[in-house]
Order: sequence, then structure tokens, then C-alpha cells
Amino acid sequence: MQVAITANHRHFDIEVEWVGVADPAAPLLVFLHEGLGSVAMWKDFPERLCQACGLRGLVYSRPGYGRSTPRPANEHWGLDFMHIQARQVLPALLDALGVQGRYCLFGHSDGGSIALVHAAHALERVSAVIVMAPHILVEEFGLISIREARNLYASGTLRQGLAKYHDDVDSAFWGWNNIWLAPEFPQWQITSELKHIRAPVLAIQGLDDPYGTLAQIDGIASAVGNTRLIKLAACGHSPHRDQPEQVTAAVQAFIQNTVQQTVPQTAPQETTPP
Repeated sequence: MQVAITANHRHFDIEVEWVGVADPAAPLLVFLHEGLGSVAMWKDFPERLCQACGLRGLVYSRPGYGRSTPRPANEHWGLDFMHIQARQVLPALLDALGVQGRYCLFGHSDGGSIALVHAAHALERVSAVIVMAPHILVEEFGLISIREARNLYASGTLRQGLAKYHDDVDSAFWGWNNIWLAPEFPQWQITSELKHIRAPVLAIQGLDDPYGTLAQIDGIASAVGNTRLIKLAACGHSPHRDQPEQVTAAVQAFIQNTVQQTVPQTAPQETTPP
């Protein structure tokens, strides 16, 4: 399904997929993919998660990804590229789809950062935020892996693997890789915006994530009072692939305690499932 939107003074066709329960009264969970992701790259995880939690799910590919409008070859994203997605593209998509009322966010990696920025500004709309391997600041540790990804892509190995998930794989890869490795990018951060978030947050991080350390989710907990942390052993950058059962169980409990009933603001809690 394609949806036409106008955002950031441009027109885009956005790839969209609805998943989960058919009940229009069920809470809505909006999925925001990683820096090289798309609707297809989630595979069946959004459907399985939404069915397990009794939710409707909205999955979409951001401009430049999947079957959405590709990024022009000469377009280079700036430091505000995630803010544009959070504050312009996502609201335009929700409006185009007629989404009214409150919704939850589920973001992975760059999508997690976009979810946090959106939640910091759409205070009356976002009822809960779930993020996996989010970025709130730039770590040299993660940049090493992004440089390695560039080498793998240049060799053809990574490009071949990604091509089946994107109509224009170069649009997806170079849009992400060029901005993350830009000389000015180490100054990027969203830590100053986190304090505005009112919705409860569930932040999940793998202990073996090559793109970020626990400083990313610990920073969220320091800024957002109602945050629950899940730190997963034997887990890399994609907890929903490495530990799907643990992620689903954590999300189920979080949704039940936040969306389906009112809970008081509490201090951050850290949990490391066995």
C-alpha cells in the first residue's frame, strides 16, 4: 500500500502496511525501522508482536527506503534528518491515514531515536514509547561498526543482502552511511530533548550491540523518570531477531501496565532477563 504525503516542502509516496488485530478500537502501535530497514526488513515480527499484545500495528518505510520514494542521488542528509522524520514526515503520514487520538511508538536504532524525538514534541498524542538499540548521542564505538558497514557495502556483500528490501538500495545505504560518517555528525545528540517526554518508555539494549553501549539507554533513564530498562545478554543490535521471546514478553508487560491501565510515575528500573 502506498500513501501520498507532503512533508518538508516535498511530496513522497510512503510504503505502508497494517498488521495485528482488526479491531479499530485496539491501541495503535507505530513501528519505526532502523537506519537500513524497511517494511519488508521487519519480516513478520510486527504482526506477531501485535497479535500477542492485542494491538493494531502500522509499519512503514521512511522516504529513501523500501518501496517509498527514493532519496535523490545528489541529496545529502543533514544533522536534522531524524528530526525531519520525527516532526514532519511521521505527523504527515498519520494525518494522511486519518489516525486520530493517541498511539504508541516502537522504534529500532535510528527509528528509536526518531520515536524519542517525536514523543518529546507530540506530548498529547504519544501514550507509550518502546525503543530497541536507540541512539541519543554519537559514540566512537558505534562509528567503527558503521565504517565497517561501508567497507562491506563497497565489496558487494552487504549491498546484495540489502537489495531485496529496497527498490533503490543505494538510496537507503548512502543516505544513512554518509550522514553518520560525516565530519560534523559526532556533535549530533538528542539528550537535551529527552526531558520533555511525558510518556512511559521501555528501552531495550543488547549487551553485544556493536553500534552502541549501555550509555544510550542509561541516558534515557536518567532523563525520563518513567523508564524501564531491559538489558539482554547474548544479544546484538537487533533484539527482535536475537531475543524475540524476551522482547515480546517485555512489551506485553509494558503495554499492560501503561496503555491498558494507568500507572504512577516511578523511578527507573533495570531488568536483565535470565
